[in-house]
Amino acid sequence: MKLIQYLFLLLICYCFLISCKEEKSYIPVAVKNHSFSYEHLNDSLFLGDKKCKECHQKEFKSWKGSHHDKAMEIADSTTVLGDFSNTTYVSQGITSRFYKNEKDFYVNTEGPDGKYHDYKIVYTFGFTPLQQYIVKFPNGRYQCLRMAWDTNKNKWFDLYPDFKIVHSEWLHWSRGGLNWNTMCADCHSTNVRKNYTQKTESYTTKYSLINVSCEACHGPGKQHVIDVNKLGDDYVDSGTFLMTNNTSPKDLVDQCARCHMRREQFSEAYNFSGTLLDHYYPQVIEEGLYHADGQISEEVYVYGSFIQSKMYQNNISCNNCHDSHSLELKFEGNKLCAQCHDVQKYDTTTHHFHEMGTESAQCVNCHMPGKYYMGIDYRRDHSLRVPRPDLSVAYGTPNACTNCHSDKDNKWAWAGFQKLYGKVDSTHFSEKLIPGIHKQPNGYIKLLELIQNKKNPNIARASAVKALSNYNIQNFMEDYIALLNDESPIVRGASLDVLGEINTIDYISYFFPLLKDPKQSIRIKAFFGLSGVPIHELPEIYKDDYVKVEKEFWTYINANTDFLGGNVKKANYFLKKGDYGKGIAGYEDALKIDGLNNSVRLTLANLYYQNEEYDKAESAFEKVIELEPKYGPTYYSLALLLAEQERIDEAIVKLKKAKKIMPNNIRVYYNLSLLYDKKKDARNAEKTLIEGLKIDANNESLLYTLAYYYSNAKAYTKARNILEKLVKNHPKNLQYMNFLNQIKSQQ
Repeated sequence: MKLIQYLFLLLICYCFLISCKEEKSYIPVAVKNHSFSYEHLNDSLFLGDKKCKECHQKEFKSWKGSHHDKAMEIADSTTVLGDFSNTTYVSQGITSRFYKNEKDFYVNTEGPDGKYHDYKIVYTFGFTPLQQYIVKFPNGRYQCLRMAWDTNKNKWFDLYPDFKIVHSEWLHWSRGGLNWNTMCADCHSTNVRKNYTQKTESYTTKYSLINVSCEACHGPGKQHVIDVNKLGDDYVDSGTFLMTNNTSPKDLVDQCARCHMRREQFSEAYNFSGTLLDHYYPQVIEEGLYHADGQISEEVYVYGSFIQSKMYQNNISCNNCHDSHSLELKFEGNKLCAQCHDVQKYDTTTHHFHEMGTESAQCVNCHMPGKYYMGIDYRRDHSLRVPRPDLSVAYGTPNACTNCHSDKDNKWAWAGFQKLYGKVDSTHFSEKLIPGIHKQPNGYIKLLELIQNKKNPNIARASAVKALSNYNIQNFMEDYIALLNDESPIVRGASLDVLGEINTIDYISYFFPLLKDPKQSIRIKAFFGLSGVPIHELPEIYKDDYVKVEKEFWTYINANTDFLGGNVKKANYFLKKGDYGKGIAGYEDALKIDGLNNSVRLTLANLYYQNEEYDKAESAFEKVIELEPKYGPTYYSLALLLAEQERIDEAIVKLKKAKKIMPNNIRVYYNLSLLYDKKKDARNAEKTLIEGLKIDANNESLLYTLAYYYSNAKAYTKARNILEKLVKNHPKNLQYMNFLNQIKSQQ
């Protein structure tokens, strides 16, 4: 059934209230073990907001008109806020025209083929501070326009004004980056089932209710209504509802987090069963998405920052600050913080040193600085931290002081901090995390301290686990193995992520118990780590668990094959099993999703190379060079491929290019000298080695190779001088000593 037809039928169904006297009852699914199945919830279990309104008028009134209510609507004259009066907007060389045809709304803009087309607006997305618009594409795809309507300034604007995005890129509005089915639907509607079929690259996405309704948060309401009608005043919550007054603070945060965090999905569809980590696994603190101290950088939403905070550790929940139904703040200004914090101590000039009643005196502007996302949407960092300009001086992380005083630098801010507050009187976990993320020589010591102190936020500990892999993992195997038993599932998951990528079976026996982990995402990560183990080699007590989790794993993979990462995970699974053919196919599928992703293409090129598919490898390397001509490693890899095929002259050309781009890469000099030697070009072989030694005068490979060349050329004195240096630097290396003695005997 087409989605438009489905919506039409859904609207008709709203006119008929479902009887509360049906014989079939809804069995609670909110269980906390892994025995439940991820069966889709039938649409008939969801009654809609009008039914909820009958008994919960106050809550309905508060919710009506909220961001949840307006999350997604059918585009019509009552919902569309943008100017469609034949107006045009130009950005990055693309002219978009917005117009109406009778009652329908249209845009004429660049499509996926680089040509202009007319597209009908079928849905609106949100309403303030911006409204997006969705158009229908073939194969059940729905795409969000790159242009959005600024509802405060009443004008069109570009969500990515600083990025020139061509029509063939994944980020183009008509492709994966703004695909509703994949990127948006799960959190903007109720009971979403994505229903992607990789073979046909098509969707049959469905939902029970178009927006974030009452039941999106509380779960399907049918059984609740049955229970209320049956028990009347004797009604007691039977566990069929989520997010009630009995929900603990941390559980409530987890239930909100489903849509308010950057995460990877592990279930086919969210069905209100289990816990957060049965369905999703959160993004930990990594540069590129967060700053190294955990402050927000790219769009990570709220959960990952809030669970870093002392507020979360002390059982503060979302609804302590936000009204559960309107989502608005409960109080304006510093009254919000004054619910818990002493106003006489903190809301004073002796604390914040700013004029009372000004923006600068607002708690949030120092403790919750923010950034603009999607062009005009200001979102605050919820880690609720004390500004630390000393860390900014040391590591370049942002701080609230220079966010406001943009004409000043971090040194000024740190001097002012010390003058006003003295020394920092507490240790923040970021002081131990940043050095490890920045790969400082002894950063691993602080990472281990952070991991081992269980008073630190678990997301910080998990982030340190990932950062520890910046160092030689083999030095920390005992630590990683111990962390597989950590009481925090997110820490267990991060440990599995690191260990699961190691191409060895030496440690996988430690993964077996995690096939029984209570969290589905952790079980699946453990299964991936065991990819290379045939089931007949498993201990008997884990074989049944292995079979169960294997089904969960493939459900997870199939639910993510419309993502580049899902196909990469599938490919790596087969590679760990030694199946190069299916591994290569997985990476080829990934490139179909994002044909300009050179990280994937480089991996694929190397896989072709290893699989002796030299023509495909060469083509892939050349395509990377075409797209990123200044990326040196590609020239280096292609040169090695050419050299293996005895195409020496071509290989030399590529290595010379690599040397120009990567003048400090010693391996380039080493391999280039070998190629010159193969051509009997002793002069250039020697010259290349000497150039490399100017960069690294003690490099063993270069010194030994140069000594070898001098020996062959009977330049024994030069060879002897080099070998004496090698023996001095490496007195226990018998190969160098024997070579030196051999040269001495020739003189």
